Amino acid sequence: MHQCNKDIFTVATYNVNSIRSRLHIVIPWLLENKPSVLCMQETKVKDDAFATEEFTRIGYNIFFRGSGGYNGVAIASIDAPLEVLHGFPVNSEESDRIIITRFPLVTIINIYVPQGREKDSPQFAYKLAWFSRFEKMLKEHYISSESIIVCGDINVAPDAIDVHNPVRLLGHVCFNPEVWDVFEKWKQWGLTDVFRMFHPGESGEFSFYDYRTYDAVKKSIGWRIDHILATAPVLEKAIDCWIDVQPRLKEKPSDHTPVIAKFVL
Repeated sequence: MHQCNKDIFTVATYNVNSIRSRLHIVIPWLLENKPSVLCMQETKVKDDAFATEEFTRIGYNIFFRGSGGYNGVAIASIDAPLEVLHGFPVNSEESDRIIITRFPLVTIINIYVPQGREKDSPQFAYKLAWFSRFEKMLKEHYISSESIIVCGDINVAPDAIDVHNPVRLLGHVCFNPEVWDVFEKWKQWGLTDVFRMFHPGESGEFSFYDYRTYDAVKKSIGWRIDHILATAPVLEKAIDCWIDVQPRLKEKPSDHTPVIAKFVL
């Protein structure tokens, strides 16, 4: 499998919060960083309006699924995958929240987990059910001894150090025992948080900074809710993982910023 940098395989995840509004950031970022794969969420565009040529022009294959609105997922890759799947296995449901690319050495699952709105809302119950459906998909269609990377906007801050104010934010739909429990089941199946493997106990590293908070990046007022998770065969080949805050500082940015991991495959 040809890689852009010998045998280094780089995976990035980025909630772009509208790909059409973020092309001025995404395309230059790809040209500068040249990841093997970029997983994007919340593309907010119908398939027939996706900016395909912008990606192919710079040497990336691009695969996507969206219907407009607030969802939409896409994967840009230097090498063409062996297979591309959309949605949950049954009837390709949630195709604008799950896209899977299978390469010779690794399978990458890009997801956009529902945010959940409010704890007492139907949307939060739907979020918890979504976690369970994804766990079921892992158990029924994959085995943890395979080389698998799961990444995306997972809308869970797993630990107190993953939010700027854990006391005040406790109970939020992305920071509470219920979402921790369902997220933990993914880990029990065989997924590990790659960022935390390289940055154990490190606080102040966030992937989401709310637009409504003035100077949020400078003040370090954020959340770590975008993740790269890996099974053991991939994890043992990981050499680095970090959050690139620079795109969040650009003009008209997404409220998220990329998370990147490097592996030697």
